[in-house]
Amino acid sequence: MTRFWMLGGLLLGLTLGAMSLHVPGTRELSIRDNMWFVIIAGISLAVYLLAVWLVLHRPAPRHTVWVVLLVAAALRLPLIPVLPFLSSDVNRYVWDGMVQVDGINPYRYIPADPALVPLRDQAVYPHVNRAEYAPTIYPPAAQAIFAATALLWPSVTGVKIVMVGFEVLAVVCLLRLLAAARLPAERVLIYVWNPLPVWAFASDGHIDAATVGFVSLALLLRTRRRDGFAGIVMGAAIATKFLPAVVAPALWRRGARWRLAICCALTVAVLFALYSSVGWRMFGFLRGYGAEEGMTDGSGIWLLAGLARAVPLPAIAVPLYWTAVLGLLAGLAGWLAFIRRPDDPVALCGAAAILMAVVTFAISPHYPWYFAWLAVPAVLAPYRALVWLAASPILFYLDTFGDRFIWPSVVFVPTLLLALADLRPSCVAAPIKGNT
Repeated sequence: MTRFWMLGGLLLGLTLGAMSLHVPGTRELSIRDNMWFVIIAGISLAVYLLAVWLVLHRPAPRHTVWVVLLVAAALRLPLIPVLPFLSSDVNRYVWDGMVQVDGINPYRYIPADPALVPLRDQAVYPHVNRAEYAPTIYPPAAQAIFAATALLWPSVTGVKIVMVGFEVLAVVCLLRLLAAARLPAERVLIYVWNPLPVWAFASDGHIDAATVGFVSLALLLRTRRRDGFAGIVMGAAIATKFLPAVVAPALWRRGARWRLAICCALTVAVLFALYSSVGWRMFGFLRGYGAEEGMTDGSGIWLLAGLARAVPLPAIAVPLYWTAVLGLLAGLAGWLAFIRRPDDPVALCGAAAILMAVVTFAISPHYPWYFAWLAVPAVLAPYRALVWLAASPILFYLDTFGDRFIWPSVVFVPTLLLALADLRPSCVAAPIKGNT
C-alpha cells in the first residue's frame, strides 16, 4: 500500500504545483506559465501511467481502494474554489442557466443580444466566450443541468461542484461494475487518478463530466439488464453532448425487444421538445462550430492536417474521410450489437471503448476534455491505446498557436502504435483483467 501512498502523494504535489502557477484573480496563464503547466502535467501523466501499471500487474493489499479514493478527493478539492484558468467554457454554462431562470429559451439569443442586457453582470458575462456571434451549442440535457444549477447556486463554483458530483456518480457505478466483474475495486484508479478529468472537471467544470456520469450509469444498468432505464440514461447522455450516441450499439441486447432503443429515442425527443420553441435554432451553431474547429475543411482533423503538409488535398478529401469514418463506425456498431453480443461487464465496456475511441480519434479534437470520457470504459477494459488516449491529451493544454498536426502527434502516433499492439487476438478477446 505504501507505493500507492507515495504515487498518490506525488500526484497531489504535482497538482498543487501546477495550481500555484495561477495568479489569483486572473483567468488564464501567461505563455511561460502555460509551458510550465504542461511540463508538470507531463510528469503527472508519467506518474499516473506507472500507477495504472501497478494496479493492473501487482497485487494490492486489502483496502487499497480507500487510499485510491482519498487521493482522488484530495486531487479535486483544492481546485474547486479556484477560478478556471485553462478554459472559459464554464462561464457560458452559468450564463445559459441564468438566462433560463429568467424564463428565456437559451437558444433564442446570443449573449450579446440587447434583449439580455438586464442579465449582464461583471462576474460572468465579460468572460462568456463567443458572446458576440454564437448562440449556445450545448444540447437540451446540458441546458437542463445548467438551469438546475443556476436555481441552486448560480456561479462558476456551483457548476464545478455539480460536475464533480457527476464524477462521484461515475465512480459509484464503476465500483459496482468492478464488483460485478469480480475485479479489484482499486482498479477505479484508472479513472480517478487520471490527471485529465481532474483538471477538466474540478478545475474547469466542463459538461463532459455529466457525460461521464451518464455513460457510467448506462453501462451499469445495461449490465443489470435494466434496459429501459439504460435507454433513458443513454438518451440523457446523447442530449448532453451528442457523441455518446456511438455507445448505444454496444448496449444493444436482442432479448430486450427494442426497449433500450425506444426509451433512448423517446428521452432524446422529450428533452429536445422542451426547448423546441425556437425551432431549428437549437442547432444553429453546430455548423459554425464545425467550421471554426476545422471539421468542414479538414484543417482541424489530425490525419488530414498531416496529409496536407505533404500534398495538396483535393476538395473531396474531407467528404471521403467522414464517409470512411461513418462506414467504420457502422460496421463496428453492427458487429458489436448483433454478432459479438457483449453481456459481461468487461466485454460490454470493451465494446463501448472501441466505439468511443474510434469516434474521438477520428474527430481528433484539440480540446483535452473531449478525451476524458474514455477513462470510463478503460477501468474495466484497459487497452493500452485506450488508457493512453484517455490521459495523454492533457498535453494539449500547451498553446501551439493553431498547429493541429505536429504537437498532436505526440498523442495520436503512440495511440496508433498501441492500438496495433492491442489488436493481437489475445488482447482483443480479453483486455487485461489484473489481479482478482
